[in-house]
Parts: sequence; C-alpha cells; structure tokens
Amino acid sequence: MREVTRVLAAVGLSGALVWAGLVGCGGENSLSGSVGDLFPLEVSRVEVQRNTQALQVSYYRSTATDVDLVVRLSVDTEGLELKPGQKVDLAGETPAGHARATVVHVAAGEPARTLAPVDKGDLVLDEGGNPGEPTRGDFSMSFKKDGGYGAGRTLSGRFSSLALDGGFGPEPLPQP
Repeated sequence: MREVTRVLAAVGLSGALVWAGLVGCGGENSLSGSVGDLFPLEVSRVEVQRNTQALQVSYYRSTATDVDLVVRLSVDTEGLELKPGQKVDLAGETPAGHARATVVHVAAGEPARTLAPVDKGDLVLDEGGNPGEPTRGDFSMSFKKDGGYGAGRTLSGRFSSLALDGGFGPEPLPQP
C-alpha cells in the first residue's frame, strides 16, 4: 500500500488513473482468473491463427529451459460470422455438435490437459480476425463443475497479434 501511495503522489491524479487502469486490466497480452491456482498465467508471447473452421489464440511462457503453452483457446466458428464488435458465446456446441470452445494447457515435461467444458463465456474481437490482419480482443469464461481439470474455475484473457493463416496448405486434405 505504501508503494501505491508513493506512486500516486509522484504522478498526480491523471497519471494515477492511467497507472491504475494498466495495473487493473492487465497488459495487451495477458491472462487472469482462478485457473492461476493450477498453473502460472504469466505470458511471454501470443499467437493467433485463423482458418475457415476456427480461431485459435495461444499464450506462451518462456522459462529458463522451456516454453510452456499456458493456454490455447480454440473457437470453432461453424455457423458464425466472426467480426469485430460481435460477441461470440463460447459455451455449448456448434450446429454439428462440437464444443464451441476448448481450452488446453501444456507445461513442458507434462501431459497436455484439456480444461473442463466452458459453462459460460464470451469472446469479442476489437479488430481484425482474418489471416494477415492485426487482431486484438478479449475473452472471459467459467468452466463447468464436472470434476474435470479446472472445473468451476474462471479464465479471462486479452490478446493482440497478427493473425496467421491456420489453413491446411494449398493441397486438399488427403482422402483416407
């Protein structure tokens, strides 16, 4: 508290409001929520990928020896027109019966963990969303209390990155 008082005195009221907004809202690429009790939510970089089937936002954390995939949010865009300003419901299923959103965590040396299904949540793009576009937005969600990893916990994030093409390449997919 002493540090906050010292900062407020040094920067004045207008500077204090800016500082409080930055501290309270996290950075441009940040994660928060009660899943932080399960694994660290520090972020070194963010990658956004987009193709005709999905939008994927991946948050990475570099450590001294490894790179962890802190969180990868995958949003199935079936039946959606993903555009800036539109709120996307992350709960439930697509018309084909797939989960609208899935969240995965992979720490180096550990197995991949898929978090419990999304109970409530939304994602909003502030700009972009297509390959080659600067893409910025945020999401927040809670996970179902089903006994799965992260059940009953929350996760929120902000992201800003150039959207990469998450396509499958110029060739059609090989037929089985």
